[in-house]
Amino acid sequence: MSKLYFRYGAMNSGKSTTLLQAAHNYEERGQFVLIAKPAIDAKGGNTIVSRLGVVREVDFAVEEGGNLRETFARARAELQLRTGADVACLLLDEAQFLSAAQIDQALEIAVRDNVPVLAFGIRTDFMTVGFPGSIRLLEIAHSIEELKTICRCGRKALFNARLANNKFIFVGNQVALDGFEVTYESLCAACYFRERDAATG
Repeated sequence: MSKLYFRYGAMNSGKSTTLLQAAHNYEERGQFVLIAKPAIDAKGGNTIVSRLGVVREVDFAVEEGGNLRETFARARAELQLRTGADVACLLLDEAQFLSAAQIDQALEIAVRDNVPVLAFGIRTDFMTVGFPGSIRLLEIAHSIEELKTICRCGRKALFNARLANNKFIFVGNQVALDGFEVTYESLCAACYFRERDAATG
């Protein structure tokens, strides 16, 4: 039986780079993968962009409310028709933006369709609240692995702090909407609390 894997980490921990490396490893051995990301993730359009500069087009986007397993089955059939080979692995980027139901469908792909699923994402938003997709992955994934990065102070980063106009903000929508320019910084818990205290006075 194949498994559902969740590899999570704060921003800049190398999640997309690790995903692209996994794809390369499969393909170097003559196997085929499918790469997907949620349609809500507009960053990079229909590509996955690693902060190291590696870019790769996704095979399909997962629409909000869409059925991941059905979308995967169509992409799998197209791959088989085009190559004569089956898919060796499904790689999901920005998995935190998937719904709990879509994560359940990812588990079905692994267990019922016997295709390993590697999901990459962050656990919590800039207010330290869990994303629905990540919460479900933490509940049901066969394997969970943390990808680590460091805070500005040198400690392990734990949280993703949001900045607007170079100022930390701690209220707002969980997902920054188009037209709302924000950046993020990975912080340890101590630095996160320090910035939150300074911002909220």
